[in-house]
Amino acid sequence: MSVQTQLTKGKINLKGSARIVTEFFNYGINSILFQRGIYPVEDFEVKKKYGLDMWVTNDISVAQYLSKIMTAVEQWLAQGAINKLVLAVNARDTRETLERWQFDITVTDEQGGDDQKPAKSEKALQMEMQAIFRQIAASVSFLPIIEDKCTFNILVYADEGAEVPTAWTDSDPLHVKNAEHVRLRSFSTDAHRVEAMVAYRRDTDLC
Repeated sequence: MSVQTQLTKGKINLKGSARIVTEFFNYGINSILFQRGIYPVEDFEVKKKYGLDMWVTNDISVAQYLSKIMTAVEQWLAQGAINKLVLAVNARDTRETLERWQFDITVTDEQGGDDQKPAKSEKALQMEMQAIFRQIAASVSFLPIIEDKCTFNILVYADEGAEVPTAWTDSDPLHVKNAEHVRLRSFSTDAHRVEAMVAYRRDTDLC
């Protein structure tokens, strides 16, 4: 697969888009971990990004774990070899999946050479990302309170031929049983489109 490494008439190419999408995933995962209370508040610090105050982990082990995953994700995005990233929130004792945040990825302009389509402005891209982060922050208004102590897992759906780090293992999809689904906003660069949704366990007492 040929990957263009320079900007074309001001447009973001596949490699540049991979960097933008990976950064979004890193901040998105951190935001979900904070908003859903997976770790205590003191394990996070505020950083300014996308014109918003973003909560980012200051736990070294969590940060290193995310960094290793994001390194592989960026490489696969630049190769057009990834179609989905999932953050699963699991109860620590039972391992049941309580929430499943899914980000579907589509390559929209592999070569970065679609001259008929104007380059997307940085402001327009930032506004789309802001909308998703605001939805994540507002998710506490419709998602059930998580009372269990939880862990999280990140699943990456890569092409069969993608080079996978040796420490990585296959996993089941970690679907939520008896789930409700809420589709979130999407964003797109000049080369990728990312669509977000969250699945959560329906409260059977309300059914």
